Amino acid sequence: MAAIPLTLRGAERLKQELHRLKTVERPAVITAIADARAQGDLSENAEYDAAKEKQGFIEGRIQELEAKLSNAQIIDPVELDAGGRIVFGATVDLEDLESSERVTYQVVGDDEADIRSNLISVSSPIARALIGKSVGDVAEVQAPSGIREYEVLDVRYI
Repeated sequence: MAAIPLTLRGAERLKQELHRLKTVERPAVITAIADARAQGDLSENAEYDAAKEKQGFIEGRIQELEAKLSNAQIIDPVELDAGGRIVFGATVDLEDLESSERVTYQVVGDDEADIRSNLISVSSPIARALIGKSVGDVAEVQAPSGIREYEVLDVRYI
């Protein structure tokens, strides 16, 4: 499995989720299965079926998180020295040249991406267009509505 890039904050979130699944969710579902078993006939026991299904989901997510964390390449943006270029972990201020709208994004790993929090995946079209650019450069992004141009106003490693 290839290295999975994660910011320090993203790796911490995955570790917290893994801890919660192992210490809270897993024991709760085991208790729910035991309670459902105590009710007798399992062939028509909806609570038992639901608890077993939830257990399968939890165990699958635990395995997925453990695999991602074991293959993670954790990058702390504060320690980057990319000479003002946009790289993984960089926070960038952009201006849409058509609408003059300004936006700030941080380039993060696929598991951390959340557009509502202005965290864009390194594999997204906009991040791919931005990687390697510097202040003053213009990035052309293929969007569903056509090509959009963004000017890079600032690049920070925070």
